[in-house]
Amino acid sequence: MKKQLLAITLLSTFGTTAAFAQDDVKPFTLEGGLGLIFSTGNTETTSINASLVGHQELEKWSNDYNLEGLYKKETVENDDGEDVDQTSAQKFFASAQGNYKLDNPDYRLFGFGSYEDDRFSSYNYQSTLAAGWNQKLWENDTTTMEYSIGPGYSWAETDEYVKQNSFIVRASGEFNWLISDTAKFSQTISTEVGSDNTKSRAESALTATISGNLSMKVSVRLDHNTQVSEDIEKLDTSTAVTLVYNFF
Repeated sequence: MKKQLLAITLLSTFGTTAAFAQDDVKPFTLEGGLGLIFSTGNTETTSINASLVGHQELEKWSNDYNLEGLYKKETVENDDGEDVDQTSAQKFFASAQGNYKLDNPDYRLFGFGSYEDDRFSSYNYQSTLAAGWNQKLWENDTTTMEYSIGPGYSWAETDEYVKQNSFIVRASGEFNWLISDTAKFSQTISTEVGSDNTKSRAESALTATISGNLSMKVSVRLDHNTQVSEDIEKLDTSTAVTLVYNFF
């Protein structure tokens, strides 16, 4: 089922990186977001979008953590003409990746784990463990780019309670571009290729400073599964317009 979400979010950020130079890297950053939409009148809708994103940079490790949650409730008219509340979106996603730096810190070994529970997809849950090679292709004052690739294993259960467990190959990439002192762009993409299903995710985000610590972020997220039920679309899209406030 294709879902689109337009949210205005106030984001609290504990530590941010304004540039990519090594001297500016902080040991740990944590970014938390909460988006709320309430509509009344002809259409009654409640939407909640929450996230936590963390990054840890140590001497031998570079780690990333991600938590996402989405909930949407609507008031609709049933066959008897009565207004009833129904949930139209309910999703939880968590992931973590640890990158162990070798003698050349741009060369790393990674371990990755994720879990997703999307009530309105073809799967009751999807979970992944993977390990392999991570490399930072470059890092300068304005751009960074890195990729990861390696084998893994996927556990999944369809909405018909059919197990789909298989070996996979996981590949991912991340690009960040500090366009100017007031604007930045980020792109992430990942795919997990298995015998039963190929699961892919991508997000494009543009953030621009409005005034002082206040910024606006526009992002588009795509989630794709190659194997879904007949009444479910393979591609989910989520669009967000976000207000971002950096406390320090």
